[in-house]
Amino acid sequence: MKVDVLDLKGNKTSEVELPAQVFEAVINLDLMHQAYTRQMANARLGTHQTKVRSEVAGGGRKPWKQKGTGHARQGSTNAAQWVGGGRIHTPHPRSYEQRMPKKMRLAALRSALSVKAAEASIVVVDGFDLKEPKTRLMVEALGNLVGSSSALVLMPAKDQSYDFVMRSADNIEGAKVLLASYLNVRDVLGFDKVVLPVKTIDALVAHLG
Repeated sequence: MKVDVLDLKGNKTSEVELPAQVFEAVINLDLMHQAYTRQMANARLGTHQTKVRSEVAGGGRKPWKQKGTGHARQGSTNAAQWVGGGRIHTPHPRSYEQRMPKKMRLAALRSALSVKAAEASIVVVDGFDLKEPKTRLMVEALGNLVGSSSALVLMPAKDQSYDFVMRSADNIEGAKVLLASYLNVRDVLGFDKVVLPVKTIDALVAHLG
């Protein structure tokens, strides 16, 4: 699949062939859903906590005698039917972690990138080199490349260019900068456009190929 290579002003400079093994893979919706669900589940802290009967303060004595009062028998005010009593069948700390084999995770990423490529939502730039970390420069560049669409910018490596681009995009709503090696299904599918410097294509092939 051939796509245009643009500069930061949005002008075409050349063309590049997107590797078929990454951008024209078989699209597996079930696999992408599983990877997305796993990612969202693994992000949960699982720190929710409620008190059970043994953890509620008070209730040390029987509220009234067993017989002769006309009330139902009660053993403690810590029971769940009492206001302020313990709770049953309520959340307690737990792990929501889900496991997924690495080969399946990589296949899901290839599927997600192939969806974006099929939708013509992959934007390739010859380089994303900002002179300095300025939000204004990033806004201008993204405006030229994707217009008003939200954008995920994938950088090939953690260097000065990555640092400048990441800092410049921090305050821009609808924009995110990510290393190619940190790519995930949620971010790929959560943005309208995926912006790739040419060098990032090789990094994706090395990571996903």
